[in-house]
Amino acid sequence: MGITKISFQFVLKQLYRLVFILSLLGLFLFIFDYGFEQSPGVQRVLNACYFVILLLGVLTSVLRYTTKEKKIKNSVLAFDIVSIFITLLVLYIHFFSEEAHHHLSFLYNDNWVKFVIILTFTREFSEQNINFKRTVLNPAQLFIISFLSIILAGAFLLMLPNATYTDISFLNALFTSTSAVCVTGLIVVDTGSYFTLFGQTIILCLIQIGGLGILTFASYFSYFFKGGSTYENQLTLSDVTGDKLGEVFSTLKRILAITFFIELTSAILIFTSLNKALFESFSERLFFSVFHSISAFCNAGFSTLPNNLYEEGFKYNYYLQTVIVLTLILGGLGFPIVVNILKYLKYYFTKRLFYFGHKKKEYIPWVLNLNSRIALVTTISLTVFGTIIFYINEYNNTLATHHGFGKFITALFGAATPRTAGFNTIDMSALNFSTIMMIFLLMWVGASPASTGGGIKTNTFAVAILNFISLARGKAKIEIFRREIADVSVRRAFAVIALSLLVIGLAVMLISIFDSDKSLLNIAFECFSAYSTVGLSLGITAKLSALSKLVIIVVMFVGRVSMLSILIAVFKKVKQQNYRYPKEEITIN
Repeated sequence: MGITKISFQFVLKQLYRLVFILSLLGLFLFIFDYGFEQSPGVQRVLNACYFVILLLGVLTSVLRYTTKEKKIKNSVLAFDIVSIFITLLVLYIHFFSEEAHHHLSFLYNDNWVKFVIILTFTREFSEQNINFKRTVLNPAQLFIISFLSIILAGAFLLMLPNATYTDISFLNALFTSTSAVCVTGLIVVDTGSYFTLFGQTIILCLIQIGGLGILTFASYFSYFFKGGSTYENQLTLSDVTGDKLGEVFSTLKRILAITFFIELTSAILIFTSLNKALFESFSERLFFSVFHSISAFCNAGFSTLPNNLYEEGFKYNYYLQTVIVLTLILGGLGFPIVVNILKYLKYYFTKRLFYFGHKKKEYIPWVLNLNSRIALVTTISLTVFGTIIFYINEYNNTLATHHGFGKFITALFGAATPRTAGFNTIDMSALNFSTIMMIFLLMWVGASPASTGGGIKTNTFAVAILNFISLARGKAKIEIFRREIADVSVRRAFAVIALSLLVIGLAVMLISIFDSDKSLLNIAFECFSAYSTVGLSLGITAKLSALSKLVIIVVMFVGRVSMLSILIAVFKKVKQQNYRYPKEEITIN
């Protein structure tokens, strides 16, 4: 009896493994199907493969419940019921019924077959044991390799014949993929006219994955379906996300929930702001809304319009610009800060605003943490400063065609977007020199920590300013909001600042050699934009030589993963020794 049970479990395990491999094959077939034009004979073979994979996927899902050894969560049960129902319905309409598609014509579409293939792969992949071996790769190395893998995969996908209207070189595909995954927005070919709907969808997926990180998706889906994870995996993810060990997956859940909620809300608002006459169909208008919502929240700056948002019908759409500004600011604040703000708002409305029975000297807890306070103050200060300077400098220049409230919104947009978003509603080449200098500063500072944006980050900039003030006042420590900044944070801040200037300076020097005909201002602007994953340009990106494009690719990647993470990945961590040398001050100035 025991041997029979062991044999059955072994067969079941092998079946699950086989179906996972087949679902992975189905994913590749799905890419092949979309990426290349298919003859009727090849399409029939592909359809037969889809049929087998989907049928086996339904079978394994049912077997997991009939042979279950542990309780399955209600959320997983709901997912499986819905996915099995949709899969069976699609199978029936596409493979068994000749009349059903007349009654359910909206389901009689090959895209539904591809959709359930993705559902099947997601389910089977989530059942696999994902182990982050810390003895093989440290968290920094794992983080960097995950980005490199997605970039290379994206480059090959963008080279598929059906992804573009004309052939694209590997270098341009690699540049576009890097820009999308690193949520930069610099382009060497026009996204809207060069890439097909399939190609634009690939770019959109790369932006979403790059904004959140492939580890976030893979780890959370595995945890969602399996209901747990190994201690080693939690330890690795804790190092990557910076969260406490027991809060890793609850944080990942909040990240995904906040992301999709904000993107959905933004897409709906963008959709309502658009003029129907500018689009040929409802689906085109819907895709535009989703694309720009995800691009804005992930601070990518990609647009399907030839001149970004500086296009007739869009550059005076202040409602659209307001929605995009709010979306990119939320994306640039960082997930921990957004969660902390939501926690504070919940506390404020439930305990402070609607609770009248409290005493005057009631204890007020520290809900909004130091990290959030510094990031919010810095973000608001930079946005207000940028808006005022932009408004004054460009009042009779790029803002001349705008009037009243429109001038303010355009100035606000011009001040918010350099902080890693990359959208533009004005002619960048027409900006005054003083405005460009301000944009340099905003690009270099960038977004907040643990966000979708780049740059040295707001907290780094704030710590540097606080250190200047502390030294000027003769204080031996940095204090703010009745808290003292840890020495390790100060050291990391100045390391990030120094490394950023080193990388940008080297990039400017190399491009000046490879493209000596370009002005230093344009080159420096391009390098700052690439490092801070902004995506703004003075118009030289597509005109760069092959070597200069490679330099920009490297700078975009370094800016996204941070030079400090690369150094941590390269250098072996030393053990702390139980001794200290005598301290001595050295001459600085």
